[in-house]
Amino acid sequence: MLAATVVRVVSPVAAMWRVAWRALWLLSALLAALPRVPTAAFYVPGVAPVEFEQGANIKVQAIKMTSSHTQLPYDYYSLPLCRPKNGTLVYKSESLGEVLRGDRIVNTPYEVRMKKDVECQVLCNAVASPVVWTAEDTNGVMNRIEHEYFVHLLVDNLPCATRYAILDSKDEQLDRGYRLGYVDDKGGVFINNHLRLVLYYHTEDNLNYRVVRFEVETKSVGLSQVEAATGSSCTLSKEHKPQALVKDAETRLLFTYSVEWRASAVRWASRWDIYLAMSDVQIHWFSIVNSVVVVLFLSGILTMIIIRTLRRDIAKYNQDDSMEEAMEETGWKLVHGDVFRPPQRAKLLCAFVGSGVQIYLMALVTIFFATLGMLSPSSRGSLMTAAITVYNFMGVVGGYFTGRLYKTMKGKMWKSVALWTGVLYPLLVSSIVVFLNFFVWGKHSSAAIPFTSMLSVVAMWLGISVPLVWIGVYVGFRKAPYEHPVRTNQIPRQVPEQAWYLHPLFCSLLAGVLPFGAMFIELFFIFSAIWENQFYYMFGFLFLVYIILTISCSQISIVLAYFQLCGEDYHWWWRSFVVSGGSALYVGAYSVFYFFTKLEIDEFVPTLLYFGYTAIFVVTFWLLTGTIGFWAAYSFIKRIYGAVKID
Repeated sequence: MLAATVVRVVSPVAAMWRVAWRALWLLSALLAALPRVPTAAFYVPGVAPVEFEQGANIKVQAIKMTSSHTQLPYDYYSLPLCRPKNGTLVYKSESLGEVLRGDRIVNTPYEVRMKKDVECQVLCNAVASPVVWTAEDTNGVMNRIEHEYFVHLLVDNLPCATRYAILDSKDEQLDRGYRLGYVDDKGGVFINNHLRLVLYYHTEDNLNYRVVRFEVETKSVGLSQVEAATGSSCTLSKEHKPQALVKDAETRLLFTYSVEWRASAVRWASRWDIYLAMSDVQIHWFSIVNSVVVVLFLSGILTMIIIRTLRRDIAKYNQDDSMEEAMEETGWKLVHGDVFRPPQRAKLLCAFVGSGVQIYLMALVTIFFATLGMLSPSSRGSLMTAAITVYNFMGVVGGYFTGRLYKTMKGKMWKSVALWTGVLYPLLVSSIVVFLNFFVWGKHSSAAIPFTSMLSVVAMWLGISVPLVWIGVYVGFRKAPYEHPVRTNQIPRQVPEQAWYLHPLFCSLLAGVLPFGAMFIELFFIFSAIWENQFYYMFGFLFLVYIILTISCSQISIVLAYFQLCGEDYHWWWRSFVVSGGSALYVGAYSVFYFFTKLEIDEFVPTLLYFGYTAIFVVTFWLLTGTIGFWAAYSFIKRIYGAVKID
């Protein structure tokens, strides 16, 4: 019996894993059942290659402007930049994830043809008729330059990058986008109005070509440096005269560009490697090794408790001749008549646990498919779109666990708990997002969620998630409650005074430090991707870290639940959830540390955005880790009390 108990305790969240794999199997079966479509009949961005003949026109599109100082992206044409010749702006149809990211993909006047170099071309005006900016326009551009805004262009779904050299090592790196302008040592502001588009191509048959890299070299060019050639062509004088901007003054300038094509041995399938090589893989491996060490440390503690302590306790309690002596001793055996007593506010706890199950499975399925390469950075917004979609459909699983757990706690109002589970967490998130959205609207940023997109998200929530949660709670409530190995006494036992180290706050800090230590390196890269406009693609490492996080939260929850019961404190229901979510405290503290040490935000609205979205992340992480710890403690307690004889 003891061996079976040990085996079962090692997998405290087995039920959640089984549900997750069943969901993956069902989704795979549905995908396999779809009719086969010829390859040439569709194009999936980032998956199917596009081939161009020599001289074929290639669209140059703009995504947005971003700055790590303000965290407020803007539409490309929020500044008085050159528009297409026909004056028509064509915005590409976007996914929900792109809209939420602030991406507004639009056409530009740049004319690029495959393998056709361009020495110098005036973008939107002739040399003799430069662009005229009003004083207000000039001030707006200067403000963006002073906040170090980057412009993001797109060619064949490949973002532009700027090559720069690291001062210490002289190694070359790529930075996403190109700088709108720069500020010199004397405080002068200059705009980068000449772009050199360097495009790399790869070919197998010298007939069809594929774009494999897109770099931009910038230069500030004054009016006197641009000389007319023929038509819209131009030449640049060797004397460098940058285009300066003066506050509250009218500006006359020209926008020019050149195009250079270079052959490359990089194949189309590997064209993203140069962009994704910005992060050091060795650091990720160090994170994994560090996490494994933490898990092994926890496993050693857990094994010592189960094999040594529990074996001695269970053997003692199962001796008939020493029952009276055992009853006189202190320990977890003495609270067997109260350990499964329903907690206060059971409805709220069940709603939290159901939401946590929904979040857990959403993250598991999304990271799993991202690991398979289906949600790569080349498909902008696909990760967020997939997460929202999976979360809505996992409502039926979260509702099932909520309903069955609520019935186990002898609850009666299943409709009420279904409403709480389906509404509580999404309502909190949407309230924060809508509140922040008012400030973003006031800044006219592209990060402001359009009203129609907000209606789409609300429709998905009310039309998919809430009904599925309702169905899940109904099915779970009709199921038999979870079986408990011991009966509950009618009169609750008095809880003795607890030791200082069993205080919930101290236990939360203790429970959170090890899971956080197992993931904080990966958390740094996630924060960098979100707030510093970096690519994140190490989903294989993230999947391993997610599994390690699950195991470490389960193990530390079991250890602390055992210590709590040894102190004859049987109020473990809420405490296992709250204490196991202690790593969220460290995530919140780390976010504050990251804000003051890594970011250079000094304005009110960006600061509000950072801490508002970080609050959503911390609450989500608290529900996730709290749910893992709750099910681990629940499974552990049922096993140990099922292994002893109770009169």
